[in-house]
Amino acid sequence: MANIEDKVEQLVKDKIQSIGYDLYDVEYSKEGKNYFLRIFIDRPEGINLEDCEKVNDAINELLDKADYIKEQYFLEVSSPGVERVLRKDKHLEQNIGNEVNVKLFKKDGNGKKEYQGNLQEFDENNIKLEDGTEIERKNIAQIKTIYNW
Repeated sequence: MANIEDKVEQLVKDKIQSIGYDLYDVEYSKEGKNYFLRIFIDRPEGINLEDCEKVNDAINELLDKADYIKEQYFLEVSSPGVERVLRKDKHLEQNIGNEVNVKLFKKDGNGKKEYQGNLQEFDENNIKLEDGTEIERKNIAQIKTIYNW
């Protein structure tokens, strides 16, 4: 499914930028019997419902013509939210120094399945938190920013 995500990202990225938004991420997933294509958009002043509708209308025809997805799917356009999932290196780079929550697929050698702390650095194999904790990226189920209310 990641291949579809990459193709869709390349297809819609320029169109989304041309109407004033940043493409944050593309996610294609199956939930139950339904498929979902989620397009996450952003801009400095935030995203509202009208922004999502505008982007939806701008990319719908592109997606239909490209016909990358053979199954019937639901298209959802939204903001990545205040607490954002960090799936790409660019997301990690933008959040160096910020507090993150790291969930692992299974307990690690320390018996922990979750870590929280400020992201200090990362490379292709590991992420490092400010307290010195190093976590192998292949063991990470999800990294998400934390917003302290």
